[in-house]
Amino acid sequence: MNNNNFIVSTLPVMEHFYTLQGEGYHQGKAAYFIRLGGCDVGCVWCDVKESWDADAHEKIEVHEIVSKVKNSTPKGLVVITGGEPLMHNLDMLTSVLQEAGYQTNIETSGSHPLSGKWDWICLSPKKFKEPLLEIMPLANELKIVVFNKSDFEWAEKYAGMVNDTCKLYLQPEWDKSSLITPLIVDYIKKNPQWELSLQLHKYIDVP
Repeated sequence: MNNNNFIVSTLPVMEHFYTLQGEGYHQGKAAYFIRLGGCDVGCVWCDVKESWDADAHEKIEVHEIVSKVKNSTPKGLVVITGGEPLMHNLDMLTSVLQEAGYQTNIETSGSHPLSGKWDWICLSPKKFKEPLLEIMPLANELKIVVFNKSDFEWAEKYAGMVNDTCKLYLQPEWDKSSLITPLIVDYIKKNPQWELSLQLHKYIDVP
């Protein structure tokens, strides 16, 4: 269900934890992750398919969520992810987090209308449900998960839609990383506007 038409005070939270951001522009930085339940994108290679059913996860009050953040981390980066977090209205959550002094970062496929107040938008479009065009110029970071060779051409399609300051990343799909990473390296050497994103957290075995 898309709740973008009204403010919500509770959200289905699959998990939340303090760790290091493992991917993209903020890789290596301390970050508190809030993973929301609910996703209708359906990536076949998704490694958190248990997040797809929003009803399977406890609905928690926004102020309680923020309280958990405050108790776990100094003021810094908070990443809202999923699932597909934009299935929910995030205006209240992000407002309360920013009022408490936190930076808000979203990781989204862009397949639902944007809600919330964001310091950083990481757009990771998927072929299974393409992003809304309205979100493209708002992205600070475009992160393409590369599953096969055809994804390079697909990546360029979206690189042409984002703004000139948007950071561009190619990331190998984890289960195919040994095959795909060398292809990405070669591609970036020929197309240096792109950078490599690796799932660092999986290499160092943190959440």
